[in-house]
Amino acid sequence: MRRSAALRTVGSLVAGTLLAGAISATPAIAHDDHQPHNSVEDRGVSIAAERAATAGIEWQGCPADTGLTAPIQCGYVTVPLDYARPGGRTITIAVDRIANTGGKDERQGALLYNPGGPGASGLLFPTQVTSKNSVWAKTATAYDFVGFDPRGVGHSALFSCQDPKEFVKTPKPDPVPHGEADKTEQRILAGEYARGCFKRGGGLLPYLTTANTARDLEVIRAALGEKRLNYLGVSYGSYLGAVYATLFPRHVRRIVADSVVDPSREKLGYRANLDQDVAFERRWTDWKEWVARHDATYHLGDTEAKVQAQWEKLRAAAKTNPIGDAVGPAELTALFQNAPYYDVVWAPLAATWSAHRSGDDKPLLAAAAQATNGIAAENANAVYTAVGCNDAKWPTDWRTWDRDATRLHQQAPFMTWANTWKNLPCATWPVRRHAPVEVRSGNALPPVLIVQSARDAAAPYAGAVELHKRLRGSRLITERDAGSHGVTDLVNPCVNKRVEAYLLTGRTGDEDVTCAPHAEPPAGPLTGS
Repeated sequence: MRRSAALRTVGSLVAGTLLAGAISATPAIAHDDHQPHNSVEDRGVSIAAERAATAGIEWQGCPADTGLTAPIQCGYVTVPLDYARPGGRTITIAVDRIANTGGKDERQGALLYNPGGPGASGLLFPTQVTSKNSVWAKTATAYDFVGFDPRGVGHSALFSCQDPKEFVKTPKPDPVPHGEADKTEQRILAGEYARGCFKRGGGLLPYLTTANTARDLEVIRAALGEKRLNYLGVSYGSYLGAVYATLFPRHVRRIVADSVVDPSREKLGYRANLDQDVAFERRWTDWKEWVARHDATYHLGDTEAKVQAQWEKLRAAAKTNPIGDAVGPAELTALFQNAPYYDVVWAPLAATWSAHRSGDDKPLLAAAAQATNGIAAENANAVYTAVGCNDAKWPTDWRTWDRDATRLHQQAPFMTWANTWKNLPCATWPVRRHAPVEVRSGNALPPVLIVQSARDAAAPYAGAVELHKRLRGSRLITERDAGSHGVTDLVNPCVNKRVEAYLLTGRTGDEDVTCAPHAEPPAGPLTGS
């Protein structure tokens, strides 16, 4: 259940409740497990990059629906749908930028950004400069901040699996099954969703892969006129950066991998999500303990166990009588999963819940409703599903999913079943999987900087350790006793100064570093509700 770490709000995408039904396989591109140099895709990338370098990018005002205004500029880069056929169908990738703030003499190039997902838009990245985010102030003197919508996302050949109005309908079934009938209902929904991905986006579907998005990055680099890539990737964006580094090591200048997805083939997909279930439970407990310490403010229980009891009571009541006829257990899980993701929402979520207990449902309904931008929410989930299913092998036997989820639910009940249903469309996926890139580095790759919180739920810490092993010369910065997903935009001088130094000078330091955690969020009442 990888997600973007770009926007830290109380709202979240509604967790998909999806899966099963027989779907016949249709042919897709076969990919060589070893990604040999001079493959047909390599030649396609070279052709596309040469064209893009010649064409450049026609920068102009951004589309009104982005909400982006001057001095941010927008443009498009043309890429092949299928890199094996660079002369065939093309799609356009939306990009935006804001110029470096330090002038021509200080400029070091463009810094590209991906916030994760897969399925998240990076177009808000330049607003880090317009909002005068102090964490990025010095870096912005040297770099143009460049965001983009990956293929399938937003303004880049938008991909869909389901009518957006249907996708955001609430309340959805309780993700925790209470018998075989509940499981059958969820399996049917997931199967319908997988078929919908093929029906609504079949022409694009086989080409929604991390490898192709990495190739798109290479073409964007050429269109920008950059000799080498500077890149910041968060969550799944870290994996995208690692794949780019593997495919195009000589074109890497600097890469920051933040909140790392385990790149090993045996972990990608199914096993990674099992690990997530356990990590989410641990971080959920961290939040409940924080809430209990602030019982004088929130009145939700003065022990972790009492807060959990209140959570179970809330879910049970919402299942019988959905809050506002819209928020049931599925919507509550989708909303409160933000707590394990980002500690910046700990206080607002606790205040929202406290208000509900006091008889005021407006804050909770407003927070849950933030996920109901139908087109954007459905698109994000569709690309998440398509890339995840295309990139990795998933079990096709329902008994495997049922066995593992039933077992894990006993120790990690908060997210296990919701995570299972979200990914279950991969069990009946309608196109052939692509062999994932074997992430690795050689002598050509410059040092990469890896940043990770030790208690990250969405990207467990072991993934950062694995990437560190695979990328020779990389350095790992660990934020101990912390668990926010996405570390580089938090205020922690120990982390910030090292990320800044790396991007400005290329220095990683001689050793890995462990930093103290950033400041724990203070308790406080809900504001602006």
